[in-house]
Amino acid sequence: MEPRIPIDYDKIKAFCEKWKITEFSLFGSVLTDEFRPDSDVDVLVTFAENAEWSLFDLVHMEDELKVIFERDVDLVLRKTVERSENYIRRRDILSTARRFYAS
Repeated sequence: MEPRIPIDYDKIKAFCEKWKITEFSLFGSVLTDEFRPDSDVDVLVTFAENAEWSLFDLVHMEDELKVIFERDVDLVLRKTVERSENYIRRRDILSTARRFYAS
């Protein structure tokens, strides 16, 4: 599953280092033939244990990713997905996510 948009690995790495992200993955339509010009990019992240971010910080992260990908972004925390009671959503996201950065 290759992404349907260009990936600037240097920008992703810098973003992850800045925000203490230990794992950065994409999931959803960006990895499928269903991706359209108006589709957003679904991003799944895992933070370092010492990362303590507010909701305001998460909004800033999404804004930075919008600049990197030049389209809307949905930022999803892996621990939120793993704790989700919706096992279908949990399974779908975790089984299809493709990692692009790990520290």
